[in-house]
Amino acid sequence: MRVYIFKRLVIAGVTLLGMSMLIFVLMRLAPGNITDMIFESAGYVDEADRRKLEAELGIDKPVPIQYVRWLGEFLRGDLGKSYRYDLPAWEIIKPRLPVSLELAVLALGFSVLLGVPAGVISAIRRGRPLDYALRVLSLAGLSMPSFWLGMIVILLLVRSFGLIPSMTYVSPFENLSANLFQFLLPGLAVGYRSSALIMRITRSTMLEVLREDYIRTAWAKGQRETLVVWRHALKNASLPVVTLIGIEFAFLIGGLIVTETVFNLPGIARYLVDAIQVRDYPIVQNLVMLIAVVVVMANLAVDLLYTWLDPRIKYGKA
Repeated sequence: MRVYIFKRLVIAGVTLLGMSMLIFVLMRLAPGNITDMIFESAGYVDEADRRKLEAELGIDKPVPIQYVRWLGEFLRGDLGKSYRYDLPAWEIIKPRLPVSLELAVLALGFSVLLGVPAGVISAIRRGRPLDYALRVLSLAGLSMPSFWLGMIVILLLVRSFGLIPSMTYVSPFENLSANLFQFLLPGLAVGYRSSALIMRITRSTMLEVLREDYIRTAWAKGQRETLVVWRHALKNASLPVVTLIGIEFAFLIGGLIVTETVFNLPGIARYLVDAIQVRDYPIVQNLVMLIAVVVVMANLAVDLLYTWLDPRIKYGKA
């Protein structure tokens, strides 16, 4: 097990190194840079001032030197300084990180609570009206964008009840009930789409497991339906579901751009777009690298969960 974990950590490190190179190169391939933005907004271009500003920002050095410098600072925990705000990047990222994390955790919680039971019920009631109804709901969830669903919910609340979520972010430390109300709608809107995907995967894997011999043996022994379905069948059908949950969580961390914009939430996904538009390299590079770290760590955690969920899986030393 230790050998496997070590190998996976090495692979994760190599993967993140390759992603860091790709992120850095793609940012430099985009036309224009922060100095162009500054001088364009000022309405004049002075080459001497341009060179001086590039030297101050450190972007006058060759690209390989800029990359090595940035990677070294990232590994030391120094996220650099925002070109746009002339502030340390961490001071800008730090207050936005809890917003995206809270929204992602709530959305993932809703998706698991809705998707897994719905998938199990749809599988054990296969071919019945309830199965068809749940499958239609899952198709609707996959078809409707979460931000569009969020706007519809807001319009219904305003029209029917005269309620509207707060348009300014409320911290849970200031007002917990207001914070939960503010995040409830976007969490449900995003979680509904993820729950539809989880429901379909759960249903598919449950149908396969319910055909296994040990399940038929459990039925023949007269064991209760809840014990057979929820303890034996679901546990062995959960491996693809756990994989999907890990991937969905990683996606939610960086894939909430439009949802955060619709609900006016100051998260990292929404701010990432603004940073890309003005070529704020430290913010963009470090945000994308943080998201990449979350993705890789989520995949590693999912692989390690396999041994607990299915004792038949053993990681050898080879």
